[in-house]
Amino acid sequence: MDVAILGCGHVGLELGRQLTARGHDVIGVRRSEEGIEAIEDAGFAAVTADITDPAGLEAVPDVDAIVFAASSGGRGAEAAREVYVEGLQTAIEQFGEREHTPERLLYTSSTGVLGDHDGGWVDEETPLEPTTEKTEVLAEAERIARELPPEYGYEGTVARFAGLYGPGRYRLERYLEGPVVEGYLNMVHRDDAAGAVRYLLEEDLARGAVVQVVDDEPADKWVFADWLADAAGVEQPPKRTKEARLADDDLSEAARRRLLTSKRCANKKLRELGYEFAYPTYREGYRDAVDAFVADATSE
Repeated sequence: MDVAILGCGHVGLELGRQLTARGHDVIGVRRSEEGIEAIEDAGFAAVTADITDPAGLEAVPDVDAIVFAASSGGRGAEAAREVYVEGLQTAIEQFGEREHTPERLLYTSSTGVLGDHDGGWVDEETPLEPTTEKTEVLAEAERIARELPPEYGYEGTVARFAGLYGPGRYRLERYLEGPVVEGYLNMVHRDDAAGAVRYLLEEDLARGAVVQVVDDEPADKWVFADWLADAAGVEQPPKRTKEARLADDDLSEAARRRLLTSKRCANKKLRELGYEFAYPTYREGYRDAVDAFVADATSE
């Protein structure tokens, strides 16, 4: 299978490594020199192109599958629209108008499109209720990915990621030092985010559908923080209630919205499709980070 990963960043690099190791031909697409070097270091082909530029995407050869895994870099709604909506539409049209079109598109989204459910469970059937301009953009992009023009002859899948963690993104100090505000964490290790996408492509699953990519256990933040502290051999961090944090004068509007957005994301569909997690919960996923923390503390 030939796969082009458009916006080949944190998850895309790991996806490329997994696909390459299994004998697939992979092309990673980034527009920066630093991004191209990262792709080459990961061991697969790289193409320099801006995914919002149709002419630039002409440099990407015909492939069997497109993975749209671009990031807006944490910027606002306008930047998100440029990447997730305009960039996605550009890619769909550029590849769809070729003589040899792909067989499928896989778009990586976020569970942020589901909004607040007061700690209740959500899945692929839960109505979208984005609470910010940026998550409204992501919801629009999901619709675009699932409703591809039939004349293009290929189908879209949405892989809806929970919060990503893994190498370079463990943020241990945040939870070990505290204070930790109550709530839930919905997480998936980077390797499983990439692994789930690889699995859906290889097994040709979930065409025209959404699949929630999240591990087995939404984590209570206080329980998670205490587990990290116990595993690391340090004192458990201080805790704060949500109400106490909301009363702080220094709380930004974005942070306030995050506090008021609570849900537990289910992965039943992904499990039923047959995917096996490398890191089914944070206990397995954070073990290497905790061991490294303990080793560093011991050596000081």
